[in-house]
Amino acid sequence: MSKHVSIQTNIPGPKASELLERRHQVIPDSVSYGIPTFAQKAEGAKITDVDGNTFIDFAGAIGTINVGHCHPKVKEALHDQIEKFIHTGFNVMMYEPYVALAEKLTQLAPGSHKKKVLLQNSGAEAVENAVKIARKYTGRQAIVTFANAFHGRTLMTMSMTSKVKPYKYEFGPFAPEVYKAPFPYSYRRPEGMSEEAYIDFMIEQFHDFFLKEVAPETIAAVFMEPVQGEGGFIVPAKRFVHAVKQLCEEHGILFVADEIQTGFGRTGSYFASEHFGITPDLITVSKSLGAGMPISGVIGRQEVMDAAGPGELGGTYSGNPVACQAALAAIDVIEEECLNERAVEIGATVKDRFTKLAEEFDCIGDIRGLGAMVAVEIVKDRTSKTPDKALASEIISKAQHSGLLVLGAGVYGNVVRFLMPLVITNEELNEGLDILRDAMESVLEKKTEFSV
Repeated sequence: MSKHVSIQTNIPGPKASELLERRHQVIPDSVSYGIPTFAQKAEGAKITDVDGNTFIDFAGAIGTINVGHCHPKVKEALHDQIEKFIHTGFNVMMYEPYVALAEKLTQLAPGSHKKKVLLQNSGAEAVENAVKIARKYTGRQAIVTFANAFHGRTLMTMSMTSKVKPYKYEFGPFAPEVYKAPFPYSYRRPEGMSEEAYIDFMIEQFHDFFLKEVAPETIAAVFMEPVQGEGGFIVPAKRFVHAVKQLCEEHGILFVADEIQTGFGRTGSYFASEHFGITPDLITVSKSLGAGMPISGVIGRQEVMDAAGPGELGGTYSGNPVACQAALAAIDVIEEECLNERAVEIGATVKDRFTKLAEEFDCIGDIRGLGAMVAVEIVKDRTSKTPDKALASEIISKAQHSGLLVLGAGVYGNVVRFLMPLVITNEELNEGLDILRDAMESVLEKKTEFSV
């Protein structure tokens, strides 16, 4: 008996069906959606749609709701700021929330060096500005990202992104001077190669990249997701990350950690780069920084951030005071409710459940992640490791229609990823995992019946 999920109608229900029709009349189909219904209210780790159906949320608005939907402290901060003023434009008349948030971020970010912060609106904007800052500081143009990477949907960030469909297909030409380096994907290493030998091989490949693809003297920055998000929650070996950072230091290249999806508690620390024992020169942040409000930022070394002149960085809504207050409240919640520690507990629970399920379902190829940033790779069988995008999509769809919001990922489209709010209760977490297990069983039984 479900305690938290309540599905009263078909999905979509009557009200959602009406809204869906209106949506198709005025919104392009290129704006995708995961489940054909519309939210009415949300709190914590649950969302109720317009027809009264209640879902457990394992998607977290694509990782933006680490502190949960409508946290009371965040709502209070929003109301308090709205009573004062909504926006003045920081470049017209400044306001304290921008300064206070910048101060807080410089304190939280790794490294004892002096830091400064630029605030923006979205993750893509943060990455774009990190590119501008890196080019200004180094006087170089080339930007290096990695295979399987995702950095955004604007022209520059789309150029930096690895996955072709749906993000890049027929949207070219792309921005010049962007190069893709190889990235370790341990689950798909050559058969018979040990983990250590594979890391050695990938480090050698990165060294060769500087010889075959782009000269290090021309590179402004290397951008790395400490855990690849859209790429399928791929966690690189610590030794590989250190080798990349060392090469950057040797050649005067800035190391930029894209922490947009990995930040603010998701991996069990404020920044995933902390797990690797490195100090980035620049860090891009967004998503759960604002608890659902649009805000992003670049945190960086003082001398790097000061390279650009007055007026060269900014934007009309950048660092909006309402969003700044939401971010400050969200950080307080992470601290007060020990959500970094909670992320470790959640991740352990998810991995343990799927390790046991792997004994039952041969389609579970790999279980990986850091903290509560966990994913399961779905394959046709564990021997061939052939990606099974269709099966992953069916499992996700079945789970969603059964009351669990969950997302796919991966360059092959065969990864089920988990981004549940870190305030989720153990009851909600286990009920959601039960739904996913039942969805997997139902889909596989149906496929077996069909094949017979």
